[in-house]
Amino acid sequence: MEIKTVKTEKTVFGGNTIAKIDSKTVFIPYSMPDETLSVNIVQHKNDYDNAEIVEVLKPSRHRVEPPCKYYGSCGGCNMMHIDTDYQREIRKGMLCDAFGMNKIDIQDKVEVVYGPDFNYRSRFQFIDGGLSQKKSNNVIKINECLCAEKPVNDFLQNTDFEKRPKGRIHYFGSEKTEGENKLKIEKTEEKKLPSKKDKKIKIKERHYFSGTILSEENTVTVNLNGKKLSFDVRGFFQSNLNVFEKVLNLILENLPGGKNILDMYSGCGSISLFLTDKYENVVLVEHNRDALVYAEKNLSGLNHTSYGLSGEAWVKNCSSFCPPFDACVVDPPRSGIEKAVMDYLCKSKIPVICSLSCDPSTHARDCSRLIKAGYELEKIYLLDFYPHTSHIESLAIFRLGL
Repeated sequence: MEIKTVKTEKTVFGGNTIAKIDSKTVFIPYSMPDETLSVNIVQHKNDYDNAEIVEVLKPSRHRVEPPCKYYGSCGGCNMMHIDTDYQREIRKGMLCDAFGMNKIDIQDKVEVVYGPDFNYRSRFQFIDGGLSQKKSNNVIKINECLCAEKPVNDFLQNTDFEKRPKGRIHYFGSEKTEGENKLKIEKTEEKKLPSKKDKKIKIKERHYFSGTILSEENTVTVNLNGKKLSFDVRGFFQSNLNVFEKVLNLILENLPGGKNILDMYSGCGSISLFLTDKYENVVLVEHNRDALVYAEKNLSGLNHTSYGLSGEAWVKNCSSFCPPFDACVVDPPRSGIEKAVMDYLCKSKIPVICSLSCDPSTHARDCSRLIKAGYELEKIYLLDFYPHTSHIESLAIFRLGL
């Protein structure tokens, strides 16, 4: 063992706190700023080292006893040893740092949007009925998750581990789910063992489900802010519905209303449905046509136009045929806004752009380009969807400068 005593400095994106040993940066999980620690250096790199805590010699006043019995073993939460108010302060600092690296000062502009600290999460992917162990392929046989909503925990507490579905299975359980059964578990088809003849046929695997037939077995319907939204339990949907309802309200509050609005990367229409309250026509762009099938279901009878294309393909082939937009909502994947879409937005002169993101680094990069194109960053929100983790989502409101 290579034991060192260090004084921690700041927590960085990813949840580790840094310290210095002979001017070399050391990353330490499960720590926080202003602590004195005895650590073991477990990995040497050219520019930094990784360490683990041997003993907390002088704890921060914000250190608390983690209430979860799986904490430290489960690969989910990594900030449960920090009191919740200070967690949010740290995540705010991470967001400011990401934007600061792109020369955007948001220190006095960030508003934190949050909900309950526990029992907030509705969407899970369990492996053989459990959760992955940290840095391992082992499965932890959990009977409760403090972050999970009640319907998920009811299942975990009342279903023996051996009787839970095997494989990587999607679960969605929320008190906001329509119907008596508040938990939906992915239904999978039994796979037959391949014959010798079948083994000769190479099958290209799909990394997401596809088709245009709605599967009732896998359809979830939730009630958000008085509206019903349906989606496939296997597809993407927000995991913290309490915070998502607040985000929907914020988006509507910051939009002026008008004739046409663009919803880029619209998914199943979870935002588009609410945009119909303020706009005569909503244009949806989404490459995953399975999600778009649900969007059609969710927006049935409401004025909208859907494009089952990537953002880049829509810009190239369809954008010139669309009417002028009064506003735009853009909610890209973790990689950020496609270059073609960003080029389009910068030239579009759309008066208001609401930019959502699940990655602060790519969000800061994209926001920087909008600012250079003449947009003013009016407001920015830290969306605290995942308490006790270092995951950050954000919403930025842009208005075209005069």
